[in-house]
Amino acid sequence: MQGGSAGARWPRRRVLRAIAMAGAGSAVFGRALAALAEGRTRVTTGMIREAEWIAGLRFTADDRKLMLDGVNESLGDYARLRAVRLDNAVAPALWFDPRPGQAAPAAGARGAVALPDEPSARRPSADDDLAFLPVSRLAPLLRARKVSSVELTRLYLDRLRRHDEKLKCVVTLTEKMALRQAEQADRDLAAGVYRGPLHGVPWGAKDLLAVEGYPTTWGSVPYRKQMRAETATVAARLASAGAVLAAKLSVGELAWGDVWFGGMTRNPWNTAQGSSGSSAGSACAAAAGLAGFTIGTETWGSIVSPCTRCGVTGLRPTFGRVSRHGAMALSWSMDKIGPIARSVEDCALVFAAIHGADGIDPTAVDRLFEWPPRRDPRSLKVGYVKTLFDEDRSSRAEDPVQKKALEEWQRFDRRTLDVLQELGVELVPIDLPSTYPVAALSVILGAEASTAFDELTRDGRDDQMVRQVADAWPNVFRQGQLVPAVEYLRANRIRSLVMQEMEQLMATVDVYVAPSYGGDNLLLTNLTGHPCVVLPNGFRSGDGTPTSISFLGRLHEEADLMGLARLYQEATDFHLKRPPLAAG
Repeated sequence: MQGGSAGARWPRRRVLRAIAMAGAGSAVFGRALAALAEGRTRVTTGMIREAEWIAGLRFTADDRKLMLDGVNESLGDYARLRAVRLDNAVAPALWFDPRPGQAAPAAGARGAVALPDEPSARRPSADDDLAFLPVSRLAPLLRARKVSSVELTRLYLDRLRRHDEKLKCVVTLTEKMALRQAEQADRDLAAGVYRGPLHGVPWGAKDLLAVEGYPTTWGSVPYRKQMRAETATVAARLASAGAVLAAKLSVGELAWGDVWFGGMTRNPWNTAQGSSGSSAGSACAAAAGLAGFTIGTETWGSIVSPCTRCGVTGLRPTFGRVSRHGAMALSWSMDKIGPIARSVEDCALVFAAIHGADGIDPTAVDRLFEWPPRRDPRSLKVGYVKTLFDEDRSSRAEDPVQKKALEEWQRFDRRTLDVLQELGVELVPIDLPSTYPVAALSVILGAEASTAFDELTRDGRDDQMVRQVADAWPNVFRQGQLVPAVEYLRANRIRSLVMQEMEQLMATVDVYVAPSYGGDNLLLTNLTGHPCVVLPNGFRSGDGTPTSISFLGRLHEEADLMGLARLYQEATDFHLKRPPLAAG
């Protein structure tokens, strides 16, 4: 039976003797490890069974078969990591700070945010047009009381209900709270109290964020009735800014993909597709005009990927810029929270309200953020990863349809560079750090996630999860139980070296542009904690679905990063298009 403690039945003396025999001094053990690492033999299900006792676990025969390929692949990663020579002075990134070996910058004020005056702001005649307005245009309408927060909230609640049958993006409507907050927002405006550009704007929360009084399901069967006593700092700060929580939105189960206990969240551009994830509902709802903006999270692509699929704009801030208090922990050294919206401008307005230390999350820091940015984006030093724009990604595709789609996307990426140059941005080619095996460092996420959900594996509730395949959390959590502590710490020491290389690169540019899925860039920058803005840069001719481009910036310099991304976005119209679902 899975979850049993096989190790508990081993006498202590026998355990110690077994450990001693398996130590580094054992020539037999050393030769066996070398043979496995060099691929001359493979781990078997029998070996996994024999190893389970040291973790105090017992897996089923089916579990072991499912784990087998992943465990053998991990051995190859361990071998590559062991090949890196490490000086004793290299410390692991155990208490993660994205500025390696440097004193933290002095804390600054939170900064200021401003919108251009729109005295002639006019309400659209059609409700659909109103629903798709960006926050930057909703804000002056609300402030001038040309639309009420209650009216706007009812509009979004209605759209959430009507479209969710197809999209599967809503976990819980927070209608009672939403109407109460909207009524208060309208009363405040009538009394001359204005809380800023989010005042009265309805939003949606990825259901990793706790909100007192409502379920926080994490998209997962074992937690679908979970009620948490705390309210996430992000939700509390948005409430203080006058924003209105309309819904808790779907998350791929325990922050993987777009499948949760309610089904698969769909892409509003093509409902035959999933929305990608794990900020599945957040990107879907923003794209379909179901909320003014949403909040997502990213550990390794969970903002970038669904924003790409759904054609919306997302900001993955610098690690530590936004408090994660009240958010589900997946990877303590990689998790980040950021806004998803219909424009870069909107993401900046939301980020201004949620960033900064809260005295609860020890990784959250205060750094200045001013919007609009002070620097002209044309004055920035802007790099582009030449090898990723030049490589023929389509050559690896066997399916002709996929090959054509990749070729088209690559043309869109190259056109992005042309647009930037036409806008007066000087681009310089750069290379990403390549000294170390970045892909193999994904063991850090696997080990931390397995630790975060250790009890789920141990008590067997992982069997209740929806996806029981090799490429899903239950299997990865089980594999994570077999990651040696030495390998996890070795990977973090190498991560420190990668972070130093990124610091050297970012000393040469302010921002760089990269294909959203090019090379190891997505994993690399999630490991180093650098901020990213993802936004649409085209639509495929085959199925009409969006593509994206990514802008990446220096640590804690979101204003410059977003300034350049906005310059590009305002020169194009991709963010203004609406998915077919928008009608009706």
